[in-house]
Amino acid sequence: MRGALWDTAAMSEGVLSTRALNRALLARQLLLERAKLPVTDALEAVGGLQTQYAPSGYIGLWSRLRDFRRDALTTALQERRAVQATLMRSTIHMVSAADYPLMTAAVRTARREWWLRAERGQLDDVVMREVAQLVRRRLAEGPARHSEMVELVEAAGFPRRTWSGAGMWLDMVRVPPSGTWERRRADLYGLADDWLGPAEVSEADGISLLIRRYLGGFGPAPLRDLANWAGLRVKAVEAAAAQLGLRFFRDEAGGELLDLPDAPLPEPDTAAPVRLLPTWDAILLAHARRAGILAEEHRGRVFSTKMPQSVCTFLVDGAVAGIWRYDSGRVRLEPFARLGAAVRRELEDEAERLAAFHADG
Repeated sequence: MRGALWDTAAMSEGVLSTRALNRALLARQLLLERAKLPVTDALEAVGGLQTQYAPSGYIGLWSRLRDFRRDALTTALQERRAVQATLMRSTIHMVSAADYPLMTAAVRTARREWWLRAERGQLDDVVMREVAQLVRRRLAEGPARHSEMVELVEAAGFPRRTWSGAGMWLDMVRVPPSGTWERRRADLYGLADDWLGPAEVSEADGISLLIRRYLGGFGPAPLRDLANWAGLRVKAVEAAAAQLGLRFFRDEAGGELLDLPDAPLPEPDTAAPVRLLPTWDAILLAHARRAGILAEEHRGRVFSTKMPQSVCTFLVDGAVAGIWRYDSGRVRLEPFARLGAAVRRELEDEAERLAAFHADG
């Protein structure tokens, strides 16, 4: 990154090792120590939770919050303090109701452009605006299920796939109880303006929020990683970053890292407890590779074409050391390598607590 942003920074504040970046990411993701926070504050702190599989949001918060119970998140969704919708990278996220309008404004144009590129000229903006209007008229009457909306667009003479693109032109949320622990299929849709109330926000303000949320939850980081997480082009976030008074570091290879002022930077030798993570936890995705959470030798065991939703994993000393699954009332651990007795006991204790969470919430 070059230009005005770097002209304001005389020098990098220092070099951060991979282990330092690992501990910073764990701290900001509330994985070094469980936090005592309301659900909405936690969602904002970690930049939202990716929830293609609805229980992932619940397990993600259980791993991060003290005394978390399932009904806390379900209630936040029902009371419209938290919301589930298609956002960054056109994937389903749970975020706070306050963050949703800004995040949507930030990625709206990019999502539409991505969808039209994927269509390779077979559908255009004019057609998709017509589909969006059709869907809006129906949802103005109240929430509707996925199956009804597919039938609606087909009956109007539009290709079936236009329904999947309608959400790029129309702001929709998943309406509980769909997309919750109790009813996991997120197939009931409503208009965001009806569910949360209309909001007048700008794309620029939305991008500024995304930068703060990413660095607050995943930083320090290069701008390209931020853009990758958000599903935006690097140039789309450069100007906004220049206005935020960021601090700067280097990684071990000399790469440029951006960060929020006063964001936590734990000592590299800070102890990291074992943690059990749900499917699709964002700290394992490509944008966070710099922190060494998931060794490349194990990536194929966590993400694969045969298991596109990923698998549940556990961390030992801040790195993925195996996978877990819930089966017959127990959380079963499958380490990638032999574990010491003390680590094994710590993992088994955590697994027992997660099994109880599955059973009782």
